[in-house]
Amino acid sequence: MKTTASTSAPHPLPISGSLDDIDIDNYVHGYSTHESRRLADQADALSDRLHHDTTYPAGAKVLEVGCGVGAQTVHLVVASPEARFTAVDVSAASLALARARVTAQVPEAQVTWLQTDLFEPPFPDAEFDHVFVCFVLEHLASPHRALAALRRVLRPGGTLTVIEGDHGSAFFHPDSPYARAAVDCLVQLQSTGGGNALVGRQLHPLLTASGYDHITVHPRTVYTDRSRPALVKAFTLDTFTAMIESVREDALAADLTTPVGLGPRRRRPAPHRYGRHRHVPLHVLQGGGPTTGRRVQPDRPGHL
Repeated sequence: MKTTASTSAPHPLPISGSLDDIDIDNYVHGYSTHESRRLADQADALSDRLHHDTTYPAGAKVLEVGCGVGAQTVHLVVASPEARFTAVDVSAASLALARARVTAQVPEAQVTWLQTDLFEPPFPDAEFDHVFVCFVLEHLASPHRALAALRRVLRPGGTLTVIEGDHGSAFFHPDSPYARAAVDCLVQLQSTGGGNALVGRQLHPLLTASGYDHITVHPRTVYTDRSRPALVKAFTLDTFTAMIESVREDALAADLTTPVGLGPRRRRPAPHRYGRHRHVPLHVLQGGGPTTGRRVQPDRPGHL
């Protein structure tokens, strides 16, 4: 028997919007046109590493949580064109941009867009075959609560994919105290805002404590050096460096560092001249289920 949970009517979505109009609240990276572009660059740069084995069968009902501006959504619908996606986010403006992005790039995609709170998803119990969460838990003060809410709407035997980064496990050669100090500022700011930039290393115990089973973790690293100029530009410069640069003023305002502590601001080198080696791990969960991909299977439906 399927039990219907209480639901609220979807909020109407504007057909256009600007992320600059959104209250930043505690989202450490901010809502801006620059951040929207960075998220798209990140998704494109990491698509092969994150999504090469994430596919859903025809007719499968997939919930993407925290879809933001649709940067990951595009890659999901391309990989699984016959699946039926529901993409949710708390921001109407982000959803409008996500819908516009997907419509422009994959007009035939089957996506329903909904503004809602992920802690109280307005769906019946066991509504979805699969749930996809990418770079979301790191921004939550209560990831356990979010995972419990998602478990309710996931059918028995369904799968959950969780992808998160771990900013504290970036390595550089030659080593740079300035780079490590700058990354640490981001980690501290995210913690102050209620998030956790180190959540990648905690995924297995987090999912276990939330009642999921058949959990496996697949670290997926990103390595760059000057022999890979395309990846240097797409990831090192346009994704990772851009992310760290975005919190510079907040870090200074919070007295986490000084301009001297962050080192001199330099003009970015061309990708083929960028000699520093960078190694950044991403953490991905995998479990049992009927589809390929990274996923976690709950042992039973319902609230914890």
